Amino acid sequence: MSVPLLELRNVHAVAEDTVILRGVDLTINPGEVHALMGPNGAGKSTLASVVMGHPGYRVTDGQILLNGVDIATWSPDQRARAGIFLAFQYPEAISGVSVIQFLRQAMVARKGLSELSVLEVRLELAEWMDRLGMDPAFAERHLNDGFSGGERKRNEVLQMALLEPVVALLDETDSGLDIDALRIVARGVRTVRSEHPAMGVVVVTHYVKLLEEIEPDQVHILVDGQIVHSGGVELAAAIEHDGYDAWRTVLR
Repeated sequence: MSVPLLELRNVHAVAEDTVILRGVDLTINPGEVHALMGPNGAGKSTLASVVMGHPGYRVTDGQILLNGVDIATWSPDQRARAGIFLAFQYPEAISGVSVIQFLRQAMVARKGLSELSVLEVRLELAEWMDRLGMDPAFAERHLNDGFSGGERKRNEVLQMALLEPVVALLDETDSGLDIDALRIVARGVRTVRSEHPAMGVVVVTHYVKLLEEIEPDQVHILVDGQIVHSGGVELAAAIEHDGYDAWRTVLR
């Protein structure tokens, strides 16, 4: 039996003295797409941050396994080098650092290299920007500085393509996007997956529209820091129609 790419076993986590996650179990196998849905404050974004090793959260119990290795005590940069990627809901702007400069350093770290030529990065970057329908001039712009919401999210997809993660966590990548921009981002995710079919993906979202475009293998409902139900994509449609009240009663 193959080892899961990512496995959470009874993960509990706190932010300062507030309990956020209360025993989360989740298994992501190669090539699978999982969607995480739930009401505001349920702990969805926290879960993604905990997997990435955000210092604002502390794991108090359980295991986070990447290819069978417990990474719960690893730093965020160790996890990133090992192949965990987090696409942020609100990507930060970094003035003075171009997209290509940022990606060059990130690719060197991810691939464990001492150096990577600008030409190599530029060629690979140009290929992916073409595949993702992005203007070549994008590479020279300062990272997220003056970018629209859609440009920031497409930049996250571009990073995912070049860093070739083992597991990609997409934290509300659809947040603030209109339907056209959402489809562009979803198409980009599908394009990256077609190139890296073994990559596991966890999509944190409120919206069924994104799931219609990405088509998850499983949908999980997170309420009050716990996964209370899992199912297929039809579960997302039921949530859109009926809301989360029925699932809140599971914890009462």
